[in-house]
Amino acid sequence: MNQSVPPIPVPDGPVSMMFAGARGDFFRLVARGALLEFVTVGFYRFWLVTDVRRHLWSHTLVDGDAPEYTGRGRELLIGFLVAMAILAPVYLAYFLAGLEAERIQAFASFPLFAFLYVFGQFAIYRARRYRLSRTVWRGVRFWMSGSGWAYAFRAALWALLMVFTLGLILPWRDAALERYKMYHSFYGDLQGSFEGTGWEFFKRGWWLWPLAFVSVILLPLAPFVYAAFKALQWRWWLSGIRFGGVQFESDLRSGMLAKLYWKVFGWALLLVVALIVYLVLAAVLVGTMNGLTVAEAYKSPTFLQSIPFGIATVLGYLAAMLGFNVVFRLYLTRDLWTHIASSIRIGGLAATNNVAAKGDLAGALGEGFADGLDVGGF
Repeated sequence: MNQSVPPIPVPDGPVSMMFAGARGDFFRLVARGALLEFVTVGFYRFWLVTDVRRHLWSHTLVDGDAPEYTGRGRELLIGFLVAMAILAPVYLAYFLAGLEAERIQAFASFPLFAFLYVFGQFAIYRARRYRLSRTVWRGVRFWMSGSGWAYAFRAALWALLMVFTLGLILPWRDAALERYKMYHSFYGDLQGSFEGTGWEFFKRGWWLWPLAFVSVILLPLAPFVYAAFKALQWRWWLSGIRFGGVQFESDLRSGMLAKLYWKVFGWALLLVVALIVYLVLAAVLVGTMNGLTVAEAYKSPTFLQSIPFGIATVLGYLAAMLGFNVVFRLYLTRDLWTHIASSIRIGGLAATNNVAAKGDLAGALGEGFADGLDVGGF
């Protein structure tokens, strides 16, 4: 049953979105989460993702009010386990085909890849449906209808065109898929739509396509080219979103994104160096425990296959991976969110004044599939 929400005064002109979360609070959240992920062999990530979303949502202010994220870590865990129960037979069949003969395995590779791609697109759609239905602003829930499979097959057909056109069709692909998603997205009884066009995207960024091929050879250019592309894509996407009369604009700059990418690259390089130093020290320590000098250990490194060194190696890799996860979440989740949110201006908020609550909660199975296939967004 529809439930009317009392009118809330809204400004006549566009309002700026703001992010008010403290960086230190977020760092402590993800650092503690990384330690708990280490202790629980990764299973805490469902609760960590939930905490991160709740932190970001609750500190993002639109006209003074922040949205609320109502998802639960337990929902994501159950969705992941159900997804794994469905996907496990697929992986098992491919593994058994490989045991039977390499020729059969090679023949099965393309159908497996095609299946996983289509299934991954289905998961992306359903995961977005879950996240929208767990987002509430001013007492009204976002929600989503539509078919995940219809979206997945559309995405698959566009993927074929991407291959044949060497990626030039990407602007039209993005516009078509976003139109489908936004047409089935709602804020209460306000239906979404997408006004961006592929031609508009192409006109803004056609010069990036040749640069993308150049950056493959000149790798130092890659972060700048990718940052320019993502900033352009974000601005184009945000300017096309509508919910009834509500519309968005963004002045996000590529320089902001390039700085983030370089910081992540620098931290990743530092973590790799730290891991190498750690492994060398571990090798020296294990060699000493075996009564060898450093020179003797270098000439006869068979001790490197020992159980103590194997344990030390696994622990080092896990620590480095979790450290990178902290860096990734700090820069490419929190800081990226902050830059994007701060660049947005929203017009037509008066359209939300008499919105009626509507829509049901979506299950977390889509998030589980997205996690299992490593295609989850945020």
